[in-house]
Amino acid sequence: MARDTVAGLPEPFRKAALEVALRVVDWPAHDMLQELGMHDPLELTGLYEGIPVTEKSFMDQPYGPDTVWLFRRPILAEWRDRGTVEIADLVAHVTIHEFAHHFGWSDADIASIDRWWE
Repeated sequence: MARDTVAGLPEPFRKAALEVALRVVDWPAHDMLQELGMHDPLELTGLYEGIPVTEKSFMDQPYGPDTVWLFRRPILAEWRDRGTVEIADLVAHVTIHEFAHHFGWSDADIASIDRWWE
């Protein structure tokens, strides 16, 4: 579902998104939660790790690929709790949200146009 979402992005976003590693795992790692000051792994459905394209420089030394993480169990828990959202729509939402961070959008920027939680 996430790969289908990326494949459906308009150019030039799709090309840039295809350069980002997409990882789907059951749970966020403990160190990810610690870095974010979070304790409940169910609160984190996705995470972008990397340098946003708006901040990249040819002088940057890459430490690894930019990565979008999707966390299966928290996504499934949110899907069950909502009860009114198709799972494919929720996965697409989380995927787009994390790729928006790759393209330089902050959570506030995203929230200004995406009122998903309402």
